[in-house]
Amino acid sequence: MMRTLKYLLAVLLIVSCAIGCKSEASKTEGSTSNSWKPEFKTKLSEYGHRNWILIVDKAFPAQNSAGIVTIDTHQGLLKVLDYTLAQIDSSTHVKPNIFTDKELGYITKEQVENIDGYRTALLKSIEKYQPKSMLHDSVFVNIDKASKLFQVLVLKTDEVIPYSSIFIQLDCKYWTEEKEHSLRKRMDSPVNR
Repeated sequence: MMRTLKYLLAVLLIVSCAIGCKSEASKTEGSTSNSWKPEFKTKLSEYGHRNWILIVDKAFPAQNSAGIVTIDTHQGLLKVLDYTLAQIDSSTHVKPNIFTDKELGYITKEQVENIDGYRTALLKSIEKYQPKSMLHDSVFVNIDKASKLFQVLVLKTDEVIPYSSIFIQLDCKYWTEEKEHSLRKRMDSPVNR
């Protein structure tokens, strides 16, 4: 009887430890998936026009530049994109100019089975921003130039679709090109010289 009781207690102890470990692992996994957000929010509040935010696929290379900060989000690209755009939209100081890889439009279903679904979901997320596309190699040229003067934030995701990355150049929300043009025109006016 005593032996059976000891055996049952041992089994209960093992089961409770296993359950406790599993729930701790779940807490850690849940917190890891959002652990990038506070750092992102801090960076967004510091950034202004001419800073870049890149939301990139898993194979995007680490850059050898002091002006580039990388955060591994451990999440899907579209989820990170939607969160990032919501944060930019709710800011008072910046708005997004969005670029995609031109190559993304030429990938076939034979090359990537779920490419049509990805492109449809991506377009739904970015269509209202009037995105532009550029060749992938041009992205690196632009980012290299920008990172010499301004910080570039790279949000690395778990996406494994090639050429799926999104490149956001931040612009001033409260000062438009038209206002800038008008200001420069007045400054160049002979009356104001």
